[in-house]
Amino acid sequence: MNLHNKRILLTGATGGVGQPTAQRLAEKGAILTLVGRHASKLNALQSVIINSGGKASTIVADLNAKDAPQIVAETAHQQLGGIDILINNAGVLDFIAFEQQSDARIAEMIQTNVTSLIQLTRAVLPHFQAQQHGHFLFVGSIFGSLGFPHYATYCASKFAVHGFSQALRRELIDSHIGVTYVAPRTVETAMNAQNTIAMLKKAGQAVDQPETVADIIIKALEQEKQEVFIGQPQSFFAWLNGVAPKLVNLGLKKQTALAKPYLSI
Repeated sequence: MNLHNKRILLTGATGGVGQPTAQRLAEKGAILTLVGRHASKLNALQSVIINSGGKASTIVADLNAKDAPQIVAETAHQQLGGIDILINNAGVLDFIAFEQQSDARIAEMIQTNVTSLIQLTRAVLPHFQAQQHGHFLFVGSIFGSLGFPHYATYCASKFAVHGFSQALRRELIDSHIGVTYVAPRTVETAMNAQNTIAMLKKAGQAVDQPETVADIIIKALEQEKQEVFIGQPQSFFAWLNGVAPKLVNLGLKKQTALAKPYLSI
């Protein structure tokens, strides 16, 4: 897929992965609508893109608000004159003992990571069907295939996104609408607190830079990949979890013990 002049709706645009993704898309000649909660951050990113010769508009929105996904889809369609690609990138996570996670935070995480994503996808789908082409890209997680201790609700949400992407791809198989799922491992962004990064580095696990993930997202779009899993050995363990979960349980036992001291930092 040639991204030049593609009209792209990007959620979570000012986040750690969203920002470099937006800039790289603009460099490819894409026309962007950037979605986020904070006007100042969106405006700053828009200015960077425009000053570099790119094209970008913004929508300030909390996708968890009532009717927000439908409003965002319609607004983006008007701003762009149509939508060719939707990149669902917005998300939240916690590194926390499950019993310490509040009901409110659980609800927020499922709403942000799953419900709003599904609703926005549904809102954009009729536009794709009317023009008989389009592409969805979901930024998931390696934890959407590998249940990891102290990320229970986050894993549940990303397993849901992974399953949704597979089901939607199969449902649209006879159309010209594509579905790509990209599963990063841990990324060094503000979403991952310093205690999380410290724990992972103590465990000897690699942590990727946002720019690296953004490059992989762009490549996945250009090549119209169905699924992309980032990094080893995490991708291997995600596969192994599907065929021999008991072996993964043994492998993660040490990881669980190692992580506990970092929960209270």
